[in-house]
Amino acid sequence: MSIILANDHAGPFPGFPDDLCRAPRAHRQRGLPRKIRGRRRLHLQDCQSAQVLVLSDRHWLRAVPTLCWARDARTSGKDRATRGIREDERERRTLVSTLVRSLGLPRPAAEIGEIIAALARAGVFRLRGVLVGTIAYQTYAAMLGLRLPSASTITMDIDIAQFTNVSIAIGDRTAPVLEVLKKVNKSFRPASNVVDGRRATSYSATGGLRVDFLTPDDHTKTGRPRKLPALQTDAQPLHFLDFLIRDPEPAVVLHGAGIYVHVPAPARYAVHKLIISRRRPEGFAKRDKDLHQAEVLLAALAEKRPHDLKSAWEEAYECGPKWRQLMIEGLGLLEPLARDVVLDNIGAPRSILPGIDLSFDNPPARYDFSRDIVTFVGKALGSSVNCAISREALDDHFGSDGLGQEGRLEAFLKNKSRIEAIARAKYLSAPVEEPGSLLIRTTFLTTRFGE
Repeated sequence: MSIILANDHAGPFPGFPDDLCRAPRAHRQRGLPRKIRGRRRLHLQDCQSAQVLVLSDRHWLRAVPTLCWARDARTSGKDRATRGIREDERERRTLVSTLVRSLGLPRPAAEIGEIIAALARAGVFRLRGVLVGTIAYQTYAAMLGLRLPSASTITMDIDIAQFTNVSIAIGDRTAPVLEVLKKVNKSFRPASNVVDGRRATSYSATGGLRVDFLTPDDHTKTGRPRKLPALQTDAQPLHFLDFLIRDPEPAVVLHGAGIYVHVPAPARYAVHKLIISRRRPEGFAKRDKDLHQAEVLLAALAEKRPHDLKSAWEEAYECGPKWRQLMIEGLGLLEPLARDVVLDNIGAPRSILPGIDLSFDNPPARYDFSRDIVTFVGKALGSSVNCAISREALDDHFGSDGLGQEGRLEAFLKNKSRIEAIARAKYLSAPVEEPGSLLIRTTFLTTRFGE
């Protein structure tokens, strides 16, 4: 099996360390999963020089979405070509199975995978259709090197989106969608649209299978289906979808020998989930799923693709006050750690979150000898916040200089109300320094209060 590392720009391949990027652009490699000293490795062996590049698990995960499966170009003749294709497919299936079983990457249910494969063969993704929803979310495990919680990856729905103007202008088309779906499952039937019952934007089959076609709305708020000529189906227009499917990224759905698709950029997906979570009723299962998916991706993106996250956030934030309101409200519903890493990434204080405050209910204080700080606990939006003040801050500003640990603890208790007020001011208004906690240092007191 040959694997081409597709890199559309000069320089190192994205996501790969420099010393593993010695292959030239679009250089043909031979990939073989192996174990070395008990650790899984993926070898990318140069077909020309037999040079071996070793990817550890961490980089292997990140390699998957950039892999374009290809038959060795050296195969010639009809028989050799057929044999080569079969061998490549068999090896690709082995690699996909290894990624799923050994690395725990998510894969869709078998019937879902067969439907996506049929849509791909029909040309849906070649004609710039974008796979959205939970199946797209599954592909981010490989793209970002994540372990996704299984509950957030379960679905029996397939969502395909396409810009209407692209569908009109593209000058090509697939077979009718219903015809493609019936080849996989004869029970597929068109589902009447709720706005215009004469048209179908969704197709359902026995067992709860459902395929929905979507397109960005035109801001007329009629909700009437719009035609997608390239896919020969109608689609449901949705608000905020234009932001989601702009500039999609290539990915591989781990089914069979791997299915090459296009999915939303992970940062756009995460921000979009924050927005639409606020448009679903409270207690609705999909709302909780939206928030959980956003939370997982935002935390990962802040570490692995901080520029992408900041860029997507800023683009959505500039779309108007309604967008800003939904984004910030959604952000306030995340777990404190994920919420704070996003605030740190975008350079915003916690005070932008609606209803946030830091309160204290007479918490006990203790001296942490290992860090030389006094710790105490507050609460914000129902979650605990670990607060602390440094020894230097107590010595310089609260009269504990020259005292031992007990003396510093007494100085804290004597000035407790004032220190809590300072903690509140820093937590709400200062840039996030440490997600989920805060530390009052003498430099903050000097610069903020002039003490």
